[in-house]
Amino acid sequence: MERATLSMTGDIILETKNVRREFGALVAVADVSIQVQARTLHSIIGPNGAGKTTFFNVLSGNLAATSGRVFFKGKDITRLPLHKTAHLGIGRSFQITNIFPNLTVLENIRLSCQALGRGNFRFFQSHRRFKEYEERAWEVAQQVGLAQQTLALARTLPHGAQRKLELGMILAPDPELLLLDEPTAGMASEQVPELMALIERIQEAGQKTVMLVEHNMHVVMAHSDKITVMHQGAVLAEGTPEEISANETVQTAYLGELYKAS
Repeated sequence: MERATLSMTGDIILETKNVRREFGALVAVADVSIQVQARTLHSIIGPNGAGKTTFFNVLSGNLAATSGRVFFKGKDITRLPLHKTAHLGIGRSFQITNIFPNLTVLENIRLSCQALGRGNFRFFQSHRRFKEYEERAWEVAQQVGLAQQTLALARTLPHGAQRKLELGMILAPDPELLLLDEPTAGMASEQVPELMALIERIQEAGQKTVMLVEHNMHVVMAHSDKITVMHQGAVLAEGTPEEISANETVQTAYLGELYKAS
């Protein structure tokens, strides 16, 4: 599917209005206002230090905004912490793989299901009491291509499979919005297309919205419906992959000649 030709009409699932995050005198996110349309893949790109991950942390409630507002499906979630936004339907990954290394693949996914269900905080009781979580864990393991590795300890998986497991843990409670921070980081180049194809299948099958922070420009240009370029904490440009690749300001600040329009 040609991502750039996807219709951009639809509901706004996430909106920020003048979101700012300061660390003392350092302004990491400078009055960022964006709209993310439901059921699209929206990438956030920019050079190191542009404020991308900090912006994601504010969106998910992992960091509080210094000022500005964040809205999810029209609800003001600006002051909600991470565990509250997760209950609303926002799933968040991190640059460093975030799994339980000494638990099996199935246990990792099941605990993620359980954390947002009525069995949360009862992690050490028999899993037989939480049949629905285990059934969901098996379903998700199949969805992310780990059905044959459900009993393997997470630490024994190769890096690419650990990234799939992390994606499965995010998907376990069935969020509507996925915030994926550098999902291809550390992966061998031949593994990247498989992971991105998986993310697209998950998005389309579940009508999910994906926001992606990614340094791999081939991934961004091939899979994004819309791209927001950040530079020094602010929005430098926004548009389709074609529009961004042809934007002279973006070329100068970030992309160089790599994606210069022909």
